[in-house]
Amino acid sequence: MSASAGDGEPCTPLDNAKEEVSGPTCTGDNSKHESSICSGSSEIKSRAVVKYCAAPPPTSYALLQEKTDLKLPPANWLRENPQLGSAGTTILGSSSKSKPFSSFGMAYEFIDCIGDDVDVVSDSENIKKLLKIPYSKSHLSMAVHRVGRTLLLDELDIQELFMRSSQTGDWTWLKEFYQRLIDQKWQRKKKSKEHWYQKAILSKFLYYSINGDGAAEPQSDGLNEGEEDSGADEFSSSWPTAFTSTSNAEESEAPKQESVTVDSSFALGQVTSVPKEQNLPTIFNEGENGQGLRNDFVRNIMWTFEDIHMLVGSNMPIFGGGRYPAVSLRLRDNNKPINILTGIDYWLDNLMCNVPELVMCFHVNGIVQKYEMIKTEDIPHLENSTFSTRVVKDIAQNVLSFLKSNCTKEGHTYWLFKASGSDIVKLYDLTTLCEEAEEEKYQNPFTLPVAVLLYKVASNLMLKARQNRKHYGTIRTLLLNCVKLLDQDRHPQIIASAHYMLSELFQLDEPLEEDGGESLRAGGSEDSYSDEDREEEEEEEDLTEDSDDDGSYSNCSSLQDDSKAVAVIRSVGELSVPEKYRSTHQIRPSCTFPVSQDKEERCRLVLSYVLKGLKAVDGSIKKESDLPAADPNTPIPLKYEDRSATGACATEKGISLLLERAGPLQGEQKHTTRSGMIPGSWQHHMKLKLFFKASKAYYVLSDAATNLLKYGRALRYIKLSLQCYDAYCSVSGTLHPHVLLFHSQCLSLCGDIQLMLAQNANNRAAYLEEYSYQTKEDQEILHSLHRESSCQAFSMATDLAMDPEYQLFVSSKCYEAAYELLVSEPLKDLTSDQLSQVLKRLGNIRNEMGVYYMNQAAAMQAEKEVKKSVSAAEQEMWKKSFGFFEKGMKDFEAIGDSTNTALLLCNTGRLMRICAQAHCNLSGNEGRGEFSPEEALYYNKAIDYYLQAMKALSSREKHSAVWDSVNWELSTTYFTLATLLQDYAPVSRKAQEQIEREVTEAMMKSLKYCDLQTDSARQPLYQYRAATIHHRLASMYHSCFRNQVGDEHLRKQHRSLAELHYSKAVSLFLSLKDAPCELLRTLLERVAFAEFTMAGQNSSTAKLKSLTGAIEIMTETRHAFQLIHKELQEEQTELNEPDSAESAESSDVANGPMAGLNLQEVMKLIGVFEPSFSFLLLQVIKLMTTAKRKPSNKDEELLKTYKNVYSKLLRAEKNAPLVSRVELYVELLQQLMQRTGSDDTGTRKP
Repeated sequence: MSASAGDGEPCTPLDNAKEEVSGPTCTGDNSKHESSICSGSSEIKSRAVVKYCAAPPPTSYALLQEKTDLKLPPANWLRENPQLGSAGTTILGSSSKSKPFSSFGMAYEFIDCIGDDVDVVSDSENIKKLLKIPYSKSHLSMAVHRVGRTLLLDELDIQELFMRSSQTGDWTWLKEFYQRLIDQKWQRKKKSKEHWYQKAILSKFLYYSINGDGAAEPQSDGLNEGEEDSGADEFSSSWPTAFTSTSNAEESEAPKQESVTVDSSFALGQVTSVPKEQNLPTIFNEGENGQGLRNDFVRNIMWTFEDIHMLVGSNMPIFGGGRYPAVSLRLRDNNKPINILTGIDYWLDNLMCNVPELVMCFHVNGIVQKYEMIKTEDIPHLENSTFSTRVVKDIAQNVLSFLKSNCTKEGHTYWLFKASGSDIVKLYDLTTLCEEAEEEKYQNPFTLPVAVLLYKVASNLMLKARQNRKHYGTIRTLLLNCVKLLDQDRHPQIIASAHYMLSELFQLDEPLEEDGGESLRAGGSEDSYSDEDREEEEEEEDLTEDSDDDGSYSNCSSLQDDSKAVAVIRSVGELSVPEKYRSTHQIRPSCTFPVSQDKEERCRLVLSYVLKGLKAVDGSIKKESDLPAADPNTPIPLKYEDRSATGACATEKGISLLLERAGPLQGEQKHTTRSGMIPGSWQHHMKLKLFFKASKAYYVLSDAATNLLKYGRALRYIKLSLQCYDAYCSVSGTLHPHVLLFHSQCLSLCGDIQLMLAQNANNRAAYLEEYSYQTKEDQEILHSLHRESSCQAFSMATDLAMDPEYQLFVSSKCYEAAYELLVSEPLKDLTSDQLSQVLKRLGNIRNEMGVYYMNQAAAMQAEKEVKKSVSAAEQEMWKKSFGFFEKGMKDFEAIGDSTNTALLLCNTGRLMRICAQAHCNLSGNEGRGEFSPEEALYYNKAIDYYLQAMKALSSREKHSAVWDSVNWELSTTYFTLATLLQDYAPVSRKAQEQIEREVTEAMMKSLKYCDLQTDSARQPLYQYRAATIHHRLASMYHSCFRNQVGDEHLRKQHRSLAELHYSKAVSLFLSLKDAPCELLRTLLERVAFAEFTMAGQNSSTAKLKSLTGAIEIMTETRHAFQLIHKELQEEQTELNEPDSAESAESSDVANGPMAGLNLQEVMKLIGVFEPSFSFLLLQVIKLMTTAKRKPSNKDEELLKTYKNVYSKLLRAEKNAPLVSRVELYVELLQQLMQRTGSDDTGTRKP
């Protein structure tokens, strides 16, 4: 009777057992009652939890009257009865023994328990056979499979198998092997009539027990014929054929899967019950009974026997009611005593089902004699059936250790065999034997069930792996072994799904944990669970010397005829020795998982699995020749692309096509795809997943290449990623939000790469080489993509262009498309930081494009040979630049990014300055004309934008670098405006006083933004500018003082201001130490100012005082000449060195804007200095000589000094080298300084 977790009625709890009927899940340590069965002084720990029960609650059994004749059939005989389950109906049928795949049926249903929590999954009958090995002389033949740490045990009926082999030709290699090494005169042994008689008596007894009325109705006389028929057919209906790929309509429908529901992302679904149109062949020929891989047991029980956890299936009828809530019912011939094998049978059955009592009905020749009640714990002490429960426990532990130590390879079918009457138990690896026999591995009928089970366990673990990475290694091992077992042409669905799951193990979007990166150990086998790989060569080595006394087992090569066995138990008696067969191999708690810290390596692994999955899917789709022919009367729609359109238009067309896909979700596809896939088929679903995974992997590769500055490689990878996405869109009718969200990330990255390529145009050749390279794997994936799509939707966005403007344009369009995706209907409600990131990128690219067009305009302006009126091309560049700056500011304002908003305002200010420079007036001789109103307009606009930028930042603390930059630009703009007003005064439009007022106002504002206090790289520049401003203001007031006539008060004011600004300018230039020419010019102007003041004086005393003051100012030029002398000497030294050219270049670059000495300027200033110095000395000598009052000694010494200096100055060689002349000036000024008493710094005391 077949039943599943949801079909049968729940059993009522037995007296001391908690039954779980929650469905096929492994419950772990939930509240379960542990029953202990005592045997003598020793205690055996046994706990049984019913996981599933298809039988109704136990009912009372009918006590048959004495002398009831069991040879007569009851009226209800052989009718299906839920109380008996399959025990009654099949007791005479062909399936009286275990089904060959019974453990797989249970494993599929309780998939949670497989691989980790359970040691053994098997029919209770097989468990009993194993535990009776030392007591029984009968043969033993079982198939053993390993999944994780779980062993699956199934009966392997060799006789039945060979009978089928003689008909079908399958398994001939095993038959020959069996006859050669084990039983040379093999022949089928038929069951005796006594065997069938005893079965019939038991069946009738059970039906009498549930009937209860004692009535007996005779059945047809063909019972013996039926018995013989069933015996003859026994082998034909219970054993599967070898794998066949037929899919005829006459075949029975695919076996029913009672599996745990798993996530659609990983689950293969109903692997063996897929629709026929998918062309998946049936797993095996099911025969008339249609058993398949189903759970055919009435009960599934989680039985813990000592420390062994077993999932067992049992069909034993359980009765109850009244005084005995749970009993098992047995029929015994009163003439035959109970032997030890029967006692162990009864005891183990009751332990597994947690039944506390046994009711025994005795008969003589079919006539009921009496009933007897026996407690389960008393069964081991029955007369003639005494056995030690501790010994049974030792047998169980030894058998399990032996199997776990030797059945180490997943996917392999092991054969545990003991011949009838023999004490030797042998273990063979049938998979290896099959390969050695050069037979196809698919002739092993266990191959597909094992592969499907491995897949299902991996699928189940995949759900847990999201919370715990420790399962990754186990999952990988399970899936790799699953794939090894299957042929791609026959099972493409499982293979494709397995490879997709392998790719999913590598979570590309999660950072690796430092402690979570286990690496695949050297020498570790993927399909082995022992610490050492068991190579086939080891099996053939002679290990006779290893047969020491305490050895638990030896390789069978110690016996001459067992060279093919993996391991041998020399004597079944050894199984009774406690811990005789302790496992010598430490089983790994979890398999290793290869985790690489290298992103590219991980992505390449993912892509290799994706490619294998795609190949499996593509191979399962009908070839083109199988597709129906096109209707000649139906036109084929072709997509036309206008190649004459510009690249920009083509890109916009591609973007608009993309945005159409990002619109409202489309309906599911109803027509076959380009390759012939049917929408909704497994191929369709699998390709979607594989395409998307490949797109993700290429995205991660592109991102990693971008971080390494390999922009050509990055563009190639993002192109592949978008091609995968294009194929995904071609196959999918609906674009889900998470897909669109990922696609916006791809477009953003594509925009980043194109921007980087535009900014690094110098390396274009290297980038082109990276972009053109392609691996074979990439080509094969691309070939698979082309089966579904032309993959050209994003070609414009991912081509490597040579034009920076076009690259910037493509980058901006990628960002715009990403933005449109994020604000589209499917994504607008999703809260994500991605929108702000895309807006920031949009603002940035618009700034870049604004700067690009601004620089283009500046280049046009510089290239004009003769400055004419502003050209239309320049104005177009300005408009483009200004438009992009405006859009960029809106983007940054939308996300509240005041720093970047300030930067764009600053760039807009710079654009305004370029516009102002383009509007400068030119006079007829190409000289600079007056400062025009257009220049003033644009400079004032620039100032407005800089002030807005300052306002956006609000304070320096927000972003000091940007604040300093804006501050500098604002100061520069004011300074430029003032300088142009001063140098090219618009006297034709404005009065001199107004111009002076505007110049003063602009200079003072520029001075206001000269940050002299903050210690920064710009501090020397600020100092130089402040000194220049003071110098220019002083010059302006000097000029006003000279030209002012009439208003004495105003003249005094101008004189005072000129003196003040000259003093500040000298002080600042002195602090710079690298502006000697500026310092010298300022001092000479100041001397000239003193001379002009002296010219208006009449008194000799006043004139002498003014001259003395002028000479003191002149002595301050000593500092400037010292700096000039030092620089001249350094230049002379560099010229004398062999690498003078390189040194000169580096020094010019290193010292900034004031670096290098302008010799022409020095000569010009010396030309002013010498006559001025001579004049002052001559005038002071004259005044001191002609003075009326008697000179003091000090005055005489001073006069003598003046005369000496004047004499040396006159006698100086005019054609002497510049260095010598400067050296002379320094000497003369030093001599004067010592006499006049000037301070050491050279600054004049006020």
